[in-house]
Amino acid sequence: MMSDQTLPPEIRNLSLNERIDLVEQIWESVADEENHFELTDAQKQELERRIADHHQNPQSGRSWEEVKQELLQSVRA
Repeated sequence: MMSDQTLPPEIRNLSLNERIDLVEQIWESVADEENHFELTDAQKQELERRIADHHQNPQSGRSWEEVKQELLQSVRA
């Protein structure tokens, strides 16, 4: 696991919100290249199961914004 000390100072010196934004930007850049990797059959089946579950009970989930807000509040606490 990478320790905080191995991060470049430019990243270490960012605020928590700025680092979270950076991680989101990095993840989005990875997601933009989704065609460069293939899901396993088990991963595809799990996604299909979750989609079916969502269609049967659409109110059971939470939006990314709700989850993100909860995470940010727990970090600040």
